[in-house]
Amino acid sequence: MGAANKVPGVSGGVVAFVAGFYEEFIYSLQKINFKAFKLFTNFRFKSFWRYINGRFLGLLILGMLISYFSVSKILDYLIIHYELYVWACFFGMIIGSIYYIVKDFDDWSRRNILLITLGTIVGVAISLLDPAKENDNLIFVFICGIIGVSGMTLPGLSGSFILILLGNYVLLLVDSVNALYDTIADLVRWDLSFIENAKRMRLLKVLVVFSLGSLMGLVTWSHFLGYVLKRYKTATFAVIIGFITGSLGVVWPWKNKIYKADTLGNTLLDAQGNPILDNYDRFFPDVTSLQTYIALVYILVGIGIVLWLEWYGKKTIKTSK
Repeated sequence: MGAANKVPGVSGGVVAFVAGFYEEFIYSLQKINFKAFKLFTNFRFKSFWRYINGRFLGLLILGMLISYFSVSKILDYLIIHYELYVWACFFGMIIGSIYYIVKDFDDWSRRNILLITLGTIVGVAISLLDPAKENDNLIFVFICGIIGVSGMTLPGLSGSFILILLGNYVLLLVDSVNALYDTIADLVRWDLSFIENAKRMRLLKVLVVFSLGSLMGLVTWSHFLGYVLKRYKTATFAVIIGFITGSLGVVWPWKNKIYKADTLGNTLLDAQGNPILDNYDRFFPDVTSLQTYIALVYILVGIGIVLWLEWYGKKTIKTSK
């Protein structure tokens, strides 16, 4: 989930859904409430841990952090050097995810078909939107945190891609994270000169506000989704099927990157000197190219990964019983 959430177009929530722990994830997050706060402030740590399903959440968050700072680095390398094949694999994984959900979905009422259609339209529409300009206003950053975390809780909606549309992907997931890296490195060397670096301190403040917004968004979204899952489970699944189907437009493998440019047409660069991604220009593949057929193989690999995850999940459940 950590690696998936970092990649624009891929939703960490899909990973949770296919791996079979999506509902437990949502219901566990719901337990982060006033009662949990009361248990914690009364030093009833064991009761607090048990109440919030701490073992599950702790392992999940630890896994996400490890993958965000390790697997995602490998993913960054692969996207730079083998971009078409990585996107093809993701495309296949989403096709596999749609199959995984649809095969057990048995309520094909008119209402649910309409919800699937609406979810698909919203997903496709999001992929076609033009990104906004970067904005480091702390209130807006906090809102970005609330909205951006949706990729973890709403399968099919990519939090990273939404941050691109909001104009703050580079600011929040590149510049501010790099500022944190640099600050940790300075602290290890006992170098406190960064305190006088106004730009660094501003980025750290942005990261803190974004993290607080993400935390609030996680809890808020989980309470909302927990409520609708209990009362409108099939309708919620129908919308999720639509979102995931619509997200195929975002991860379409055959596309060219469009970078932000100034009024003179010069490409804008981030703090590390890398061009700033603006959106994608999608096109149909060349059927005479060998690369196209290799990409099709990777689509099948992506589908296979999801089917393996499903098989492994069922096997684990049987073993635990």
